[in-house]
Amino acid sequence: VEGRSSVDESMLTGEPIPVEKNPGDKVVGATMNGTGAFIMRAEKVGSATVLAQIVQLVAQAQRSRAPMQRLADKVSFWFVLAVLGIAVVTFLGWGYFGPEPSWTYAVVNAVAVLIIACPCALGLATPMSIMVGTGKGAQSGVLIKNAEALERLERVDTIVVDKTGTLTEGKPRVVDVVSEQGDERELLRLAAGLEQASEHPLAAAVVAAARERGVEPAQVHTFDSRTGSGVVGRVAGRDVAVGNERLMADLGIQPGGATAQAEARRADGQTVMLVAIDGKAAGIVAVADPVKASTPHAIRDLHAAGLRIVMLTGDSRATAEAELAEVIVEGGKACAFRKLG
Repeated sequence: VEGRSSVDESMLTGEPIPVEKNPGDKVVGATMNGTGAFIMRAEKVGSATVLAQIVQLVAQAQRSRAPMQRLADKVSFWFVLAVLGIAVVTFLGWGYFGPEPSWTYAVVNAVAVLIIACPCALGLATPMSIMVGTGKGAQSGVLIKNAEALERLERVDTIVVDKTGTLTEGKPRVVDVVSEQGDERELLRLAAGLEQASEHPLAAAVVAAARERGVEPAQVHTFDSRTGSGVVGRVAGRDVAVGNERLMADLGIQPGGATAQAEARRADGQTVMLVAIDGKAAGIVAVADPVKASTPHAIRDLHAAGLRIVMLTGDSRATAEAELAEVIVEGGKACAFRKLG
């Protein structure tokens, strides 16, 4: 109802880039607020929240009955009746025809039949395995709808996966820095110095990239954020601007060769920020969601198991092809692309 911030909703959506929230927007409990501050109205609390409903789904799955369990229950029912019948026959047989004390032996042997032949394991194994399976899945972030779905998983031959956060790391990272003057470290130092005062979701990625490369962000003196365009300010005694083409046009700066470089990287699914220093185009900073190191190995294992893998994503075709091409190069498996209407 008041304020402004960026909220990380990857817990729910898997998308790595936080979502801008303004007055009137909905926020979800258990998602992470960024650096901004706001006042919200709680419309759902306790068991009505999204997280509580997810927990409830897991609990329902653990209590559900698989088709195999129903078969095991039927077998157990008739098996128990048979065991009780055998125990009665044993009791009477030892009682009337056994050595003295015959009825004592009858009780002991009848109980022995019940203890040894009782199908406890048959009745407990299936529900216990379902409870453990759904619990282990929930710990790994896999929600299983019910026990029947878990049982049918053994016969699955096609797996449909999301891209963001599943095949990729789910967090934006700087993948390339290009300086028109050839000094990428200085460009990154000034850009990170300006971005460290910003609350934009991609700003943290730029600052993190500078520190990973041993570049200390420069000190910022003045800062101005322009919604939908970028940021401008005075950094280390120089005028710096980081943003998109609209910001450059507003400042009267000609991007020059940076535009072609930006378009080429956008075709590869990267998000590109233009950087200007002292009123002149200085280069670009490219951000992307990199593929997990474990993804190619996992894809190879799934293919070796005879499974067909389908990537279903809401991203653009260029982004999807670029990300999947990286997996294919390392995973050694050909594929085809099809756009769903």
